[in-house]
Amino acid sequence: MEISIFYSDSDDSDLEVLAQLSDWDTDSESEDRHRASSRKIRRLNYMQSLDDAEFMNNGVSPLHQLLLTLRFYALGTMLISVADFVGVSISTAGRIVRDISSAIANLYDEYVVIHQQSAEKFYHIAGFPRVLAAIDCTHIRIQSPCHVIGEEFRNRKGYFSLNVQAICDADLKFMNVIARWPGSTHDATIFNNSILRAQCDAGLFGNRWMLGDSAYPNRPYLLTPLINPVTEAEQRYNEAHIKTRNIIERTFGVWQRRFPVVALTLRLSLPKVQAIIIATAVLHNICRNHNLEEVPSEVELPIVEINEDMYFSEVQDVSERAALVNNFFR
Repeated sequence: MEISIFYSDSDDSDLEVLAQLSDWDTDSESEDRHRASSRKIRRLNYMQSLDDAEFMNNGVSPLHQLLLTLRFYALGTMLISVADFVGVSISTAGRIVRDISSAIANLYDEYVVIHQQSAEKFYHIAGFPRVLAAIDCTHIRIQSPCHVIGEEFRNRKGYFSLNVQAICDADLKFMNVIARWPGSTHDATIFNNSILRAQCDAGLFGNRWMLGDSAYPNRPYLLTPLINPVTEAEQRYNEAHIKTRNIIERTFGVWQRRFPVVALTLRLSLPKVQAIIIATAVLHNICRNHNLEEVPSEVELPIVEINEDMYFSEVQDVSERAALVNNFFR
């Protein structure tokens, strides 16, 4: 069921911002809200799952719950800051962030979809053919979950994190996001245990390739760089590969600048952290769908860390990569 939100003309400034984050049901007579004097009804389609959430504080309207959550995503700070923003307690703010994040995350299947329509755009980047997506992992900082399993979440850089895997298209939109693995997990382990890998093994994406760094196993559907390129063809392959695969790094950067909460340290429980990661990925895609411009972050963000390649040392299937180098890049 869709949630109907009543508002008066004084609410226009807030709702104009929210309108850019979703599709609105409008009729021809109400497209220009500045000319309408009577009260109107709008439906926020991407809030439709809020009906299924159990809100512990019925005194805060769905609109203000959404605004509080978006404020938390934008500041990435302690809950007390956003609690004061709406005038609620810290515990209530935590429940609101949990419920709204879960509701938005439930729209994942609608907004985060694997498609095969970016091959031409990928090709125009550096002349790499038949690309389905770029794949990589990024570490989202968290506080230690607990003393029993906390060390599983300490990554090789020394801080606690979730190792989040994502693939993206040429328009910087996420097509798949996995946000459940501890920071100590190797990138290849995440991929090898994913549904995405099973879909690739089943040939679901035809003759398309994903491009990954050397932390991933080279497979017929997942191409990685050559460690020691010797010939000119191998060097051209590596150059095209690196330039094209860089799109996933750009996607992570845009996502984290728009939602600083995933660039800073999330001091919440793991279920809340996972819901926030997926919810912001969904909102990122909505923003990309509507071509919303980036806005300067309100908080200072840490320097983006470049993942150092952890070479995958097991036996790999390199026949597809060798054929591509010899037949296309020579």
